[in-house]
Amino acid sequence: ADSDAEAIILAELRRVAPDIPIVSEEAAAAGHIPDVGHAFFLVDPLDGTKEFINKNGEFTVNIALIEGRLPVAGVVYAPAKERMFFGHGKGHAFEEMIAACSKGSGEGPSRSISARKPADDGLVVIASRTHRDTKTDEYLNLYKVKEFLAAGSSLKFCVIAAGEADLYPRHGRTMEWDTAAGHAILAAAGGSVTQLDGTPLIYGKTERGLDNPFFVARGRLN
Repeated sequence: ADSDAEAIILAELRRVAPDIPIVSEEAAAAGHIPDVGHAFFLVDPLDGTKEFINKNGEFTVNIALIEGRLPVAGVVYAPAKERMFFGHGKGHAFEEMIAACSKGSGEGPSRSISARKPADDGLVVIASRTHRDTKTDEYLNLYKVKEFLAAGSSLKFCVIAAGEADLYPRHGRTMEWDTAAGHAILAAAGGSVTQLDGTPLIYGKTERGLDNPFFVARGRLN
């Protein structure tokens, strides 16, 4: 499934943007990582392998455009959940109504989404369904948490972008293609993704093999 989806996605990206390099999970695993400059695509054709195998529907397709080491546009599609999110720039974040689109009729209607400010009575925290650890629990002790949600793959970023949760801390290892698309959507919706010390989470980190430091995704701060 990974390889088949990647072949389709890479062929289409090369057709519409032949001059932009592409970094994709399966190709990178095989040792094929192009030189990345100011702009490049990050592709994860199947994010949430455990969710896919377990058939809980919480797997996604992630495609992001990086410019100047930051994600400036992204799309996250959860086919089994019939949810697709996309965003670019600031204030341009949307969810397409897949279920409202009749089969074969093309694009469905879209609604604008926006991250929210946390409520005074506490945070709604979302974390990994399969990768939650004690460091995450220790981090959450710093906050007033009123509800905990679990989800797989990059859906966590999108749930915050849609105003359905407030915080997603991640203390485990992730790769750039796991986070870039969701990061772009959340930023477009008014939220943020930073390292734990508050510095920006950047991309194109070839010096460390394209993996990410620990990070936290948040909704609006004010």
